[in-house]
Amino acid sequence: MMEMGKEIHRLRLSRGITQEALAEALNVTAQTVSKWERGASMPDVQMLPQIAVFFGVTIDQLFAMAPEQQMERIENRIYSQGLFDEAEKRQIERQLNAFAENPEYEGRARLLLAVLYNHQADQYRKLAVKYGKEAVEKTGGDREAVSELANAWGSYIPDWNVRNHHALIEWFSDYCRRNPDNRGALMWLLDNLIDDRRLAEAKKWLEKLKRTDRTFRVPMYQYMIALAEGEKEEAKSRLCELEAMENQEWSWAVTLGDIHTLRQEYDKAKEWYRKGQEMQPSPKYVDSAASIAHICEILGDRKGAVSAYEEELRLLRDEWGIISGEEYEAVERAIQRLRKPD
Repeated sequence: MMEMGKEIHRLRLSRGITQEALAEALNVTAQTVSKWERGASMPDVQMLPQIAVFFGVTIDQLFAMAPEQQMERIENRIYSQGLFDEAEKRQIERQLNAFAENPEYEGRARLLLAVLYNHQADQYRKLAVKYGKEAVEKTGGDREAVSELANAWGSYIPDWNVRNHHALIEWFSDYCRRNPDNRGALMWLLDNLIDDRRLAEAKKWLEKLKRTDRTFRVPMYQYMIALAEGEKEEAKSRLCELEAMENQEWSWAVTLGDIHTLRQEYDKAKEWYRKGQEMQPSPKYVDSAASIAHICEILGDRKGAVSAYEEELRLLRDEWGIISGEEYEAVERAIQRLRKPD
C-alpha cells in the first residue's frame, strides 16, 4: 500500500500538479489523495485504470514494481494476448521507451519492443489470412485476392528479387565480422546464405563456426550445403554422422526431426521429435508436439493430430502454467476443427 502511495506522490510531482488538481481530475477529495500518498489508505481497485491513464503509466507501475518485474509482466502479456488496440500498444511503447532511457535496461527494453511489433505483425497477418480467404471465395478466385492471401500466409515467392535475403545477409555479415564469437548470429547468417544458394560464402563462414563449435551444428550445416549442391552421397554421409552423435543437447534431436520431415520420412521425424521432447529439461517447449500434429495433418491422420495437439495443451498447462490466452486457444481451435465431421 505504502509503495503505491509513494508512486502516486512521485508521479504527481513529476507532472507538477497539486493534490487538489489530481483529486479534481479523479473526482475524489484532496484528503483522499493525501491518504493515498501517506499510505493511510489505498485507491479502490476500480480506480486504478483511471489513475494509470491519467499519468500515462501501467497499473504495474502504480504498484512500483521493479523494472525487471514490469518488463517480465509486459512480455507475458504480449505472449498471452491477441492483437493490441492502438491505445494499449502506445501504452506499452511508452513504458518500454522509458525503460530504454536507462542504460541498464535499454537492451531488454529494445528487445521487448521488437517482440511487441513482431506480435502485432503476426496478429495482423492472421487477420490478412482470414480476409484473404474470404476475398478469394467471394471474388471467384480473383488473381489479386489469391496473391494477397498467399503473401499473408507466407507462401513461397517465385520472384527472386522479392525472395532473396540480400539485405539481411549484408547486415549479419557485418555484425559477425565485428562479433565473431556470436554463434547465434553466425547461424542466422549461414541459414540465409544457404537459402539464397550463396554456398561458397556459406562454406567460408562455416569454417569460422568450426573454430568455436563442437556440437552437432557443424555437420548439420555440412549436410545442408551438400544437399543444396546436389551432392547426395555427401549429404547422406553427413546425415549418418549427425544421427550417430552422442552427448548432444535436445535441439540435436529436434533438428533431426526437421531434416527427416523435409525428406518426407515422417515416421523417423516423429521419433526424433519425441526424443527431443524427452531430452528437454523443464519447462519443455511445445514445438515437438506441434510438429507431430502438423505431420499427422499432412498424412490425414486426424486422430494422431488431435493427440499431438492435446499433448501441446498439456505442455502449456503443466510446463508453463498457461491455461488461456491466444496461444492456448489457437490449439483448442485446431482440436475442434479436427473433431468436426466432414
